[in-house]
Amino acid sequence: MLDPSIPVLLLRTDQNVFHHGTLGAIRSAGRAGLSVHAVLESEDVPAGRSRYLRRRLPWAPPVGHTGGLLGYLAAASSTMEGPALLIPMDDAGALFIARNATDLAPRFLFPAQMPSLLEALADKAALRDLCERVGVPHPETLLPRSSGEVDDAVDRLGLPLVAKWARPWRIPAGSGLRSTTIVRTRKRAHRLFAAARPDTLGQLLLQRYIAASDGSDRFFQGYFDGGSNCLMSGTGRKELASPPGAGLTVLGRWLPDPDIDGLARELLYSLGYCGVVDMDFRRDSVTGTCYLLDVNPRLGAQFRLFTGRNGLDLVRAMHLDLSFRRVPETPPQHGRTFLAENHFVRPSVRRGAATPLPVLRTLREAGELAWFAKDDPSPFFAAAAEGLSRALRGPAAPPTPEPPVLPRAFQHAESGSGR
Repeated sequence: MLDPSIPVLLLRTDQNVFHHGTLGAIRSAGRAGLSVHAVLESEDVPAGRSRYLRRRLPWAPPVGHTGGLLGYLAAASSTMEGPALLIPMDDAGALFIARNATDLAPRFLFPAQMPSLLEALADKAALRDLCERVGVPHPETLLPRSSGEVDDAVDRLGLPLVAKWARPWRIPAGSGLRSTTIVRTRKRAHRLFAAARPDTLGQLLLQRYIAASDGSDRFFQGYFDGGSNCLMSGTGRKELASPPGAGLTVLGRWLPDPDIDGLARELLYSLGYCGVVDMDFRRDSVTGTCYLLDVNPRLGAQFRLFTGRNGLDLVRAMHLDLSFRRVPETPPQHGRTFLAENHFVRPSVRRGAATPLPVLRTLREAGELAWFAKDDPSPFFAAAAEGLSRALRGPAAPPTPEPPVLPRAFQHAESGSGR
């Protein structure tokens, strides 16, 4: 039983009106009877239409404006009764909370994470070094520092290869850059290197491409307590991704994978990690080796896939643990699926599947949909309307960053429709 006196505040720093993980967290906490507050771009975003959202807070100052964001969160806390569970929805927010834990602790509940460890996991260059140090399989990765080294990397790694930005949470809005790109030509590798901004994005990483095969892409999500004990976890198979082979989970299935589960638990325990985590793996179809591709030290957007038969998921497990309640054993629902409808309907994504999937049957059989829910349909229709509007008007101009929000703005923050 969750403590209803402890509200939830969802902090997202990346402007993305189609961030379905935010909606999943709103529904998870709201259905459990908790008061949910969320930082959202505007009152019109799909997640803001959820009946389980108690209050929408105006967009926050950027994480680089430390004093402004701390003041914003303090003002938000003053509108709630008692300390709130503070959940970051992206890497930048997770790093901000860890770095400013002393200032935030009196007003919020969150895992006591080590900033240096989060930085090592979130930064793709640092993750490469960490994997080499602890002996975890990781695709061969090079960090070219000149055009000549780009050519050397292409010659060594071969084509296609994978390009990543070391600090993807710093990709400028509207830049057209992706955190991960499959590079098929030498010219494309040079173009990405020319776009590098070491002071913000960090270095460009060129990584050996581990060929994808049916069922090779796996992910692990879990929650670890203050002693780095895993209180809840699940392993899934990524059956469709956007973009294909190098993107977010469009269709995922909960399947047991003892090798990946054991590797993830052992690694995070040895590092002293606590909190929620989202990890991506790829199994080499030839050697059987499981390569760790990415670690996100925060809630994964498809976390609702791992909802046990008792209704427990990672948001609820974290709320229980940080309110000093026991996290019960979670009977798994192996075979359960998660589907992000807005990505699934794109033909380019479905062509990335190993075999064609009947659209209507897949939608009907999904155990969890990112947007549609019978008890909360409004976000789905808002997302569909926004998607149609964007399709009709063409590519939108890059959004203009909003100025920092002053505390008095909370007096006028929009409220959700309530439960």
